[in-house]
Amino acid sequence: MEPTARAAATAERVRAVAYAYCERAKEGPVACNLCGRDGRPVEVARRDRYGFPATLVVCRRCGLGYLSPRLTAGEYARFYDGVYRPLVSAFHGRRIDAETVQLDQADYATDLTEFLEPMLGPTATIIDVGGSTGMVAGVLASRLGARATVLDPSPDELAVAGAAGMETVAGLAEDYDAGGRRFDLVLLCQTIDHLLDPAATLAALRRVTGPRGRAFVDVLDVGFVLERSGRIEGAAKIDHPYYLTHATASALLTRAGFTIVAERFSDDGHLGFVLAPAEPAEPDWPQLEAGASALLDEIWRRRASGTN
Repeated sequence: MEPTARAAATAERVRAVAYAYCERAKEGPVACNLCGRDGRPVEVARRDRYGFPATLVVCRRCGLGYLSPRLTAGEYARFYDGVYRPLVSAFHGRRIDAETVQLDQADYATDLTEFLEPMLGPTATIIDVGGSTGMVAGVLASRLGARATVLDPSPDELAVAGAAGMETVAGLAEDYDAGGRRFDLVLLCQTIDHLLDPAATLAALRRVTGPRGRAFVDVLDVGFVLERSGRIEGAAKIDHPYYLTHATASALLTRAGFTIVAERFSDDGHLGFVLAPAEPAEPDWPQLEAGASALLDEIWRRRASGTN
């Protein structure tokens, strides 16, 4: 199928989902979640990959990208309860739900287990935040002989994890109260971009990571998506309130009280960080500002050349 015809078919499938994004409640303008200021945000896109009128901005001070305005927390809860999977299915032209997502996650779970296992000490407890059907937590728990807890907003996907014998917690990562519990391994897999408050969530994950525990977080590199799609609109999507680079992800992690002990880069553009508890530290703000300028220059260069 020709690119134009393929794009038209995708747009028609997305329209058939009948999600009235313009009518949903929103909040904003949103302050930068990394540097904590308005950051003199620069608007870089007004429409997302689904065709919705979503505004993506980049903070001039630190380079963090984010939607502003964005859906409210209540709207996002409803979005993930019944719209998210049908919308993503429509965009990709294939069924993506609690059943098929397990097949997609199986290889990821195996690769992650092989990557993490040599770096872990005794691991009796695991929590997977945004853990979907529990595929990743389940594979790791089986290999390590651990007990797994899965936190996710989707009842259908949690039902699968519960049926597999895992403890399940329904809700958003931002609202989770561990009640003083600590875990040997804390996972935030391909989830941070979906959060409404990454900084607060990472700080909360730091509090539930045991003194000798480890955490793993991976983020979708917005630079990779920009390179692959050729335009910043290809990176923007209403289900991703935030857009990170290696520099901004590292800064968020160190400010939350983690030190990076290992990294990996996957073929789909995800940057993975293995983390140990540490004291919170401030990033190199001038270096972050230079990275922000470089990202914006690349966006403008592609726009000027007609590739964005």
